[in-house]
Amino acid sequence: MSWRAHGSRAWLMQRVSAVYLAVYIVMFGLYLLLDAPTSYPAWREWMGLPFIAVATSVFFAALLMHAWVGLRDVIMDYARPPVIRFILLTSVALGLFAMGLWVLRVLMLIPTPLSIVTVASGILPLATLVHPCTA
Repeated sequence: MSWRAHGSRAWLMQRVSAVYLAVYIVMFGLYLLLDAPTSYPAWREWMGLPFIAVATSVFFAALLMHAWVGLRDVIMDYARPPVIRFILLTSVALGLFAMGLWVLRVLMLIPTPLSIVTVASGILPLATLVHPCTA
């Protein structure tokens, strides 16, 4: 009996990621209740702490992996025609990949291409380049 043949690996990944997601959400909620940052620079400073940045990155990686395993299992169980199954699995994979890129952009505070072009061309002064959350 192998792990893969009976879904034990997927089951274990779901449980481990669920525990991490629950612990992170509780800790984040407690932090917000006890000592929430009150300004964007304070949030940025807090998110810039190595432990918080790593914990948040792992949270989103676990969230995306948890979503993939769960949705994949549901699609595999209920989408019987192979073509429909392939289309659904590909759509879910592409959607989660796009969400992962978006999360990476937000966590790394990468400016949008438009803001880079307008700053480089001198249309906007560099001081106006701010994170979307401050708008």
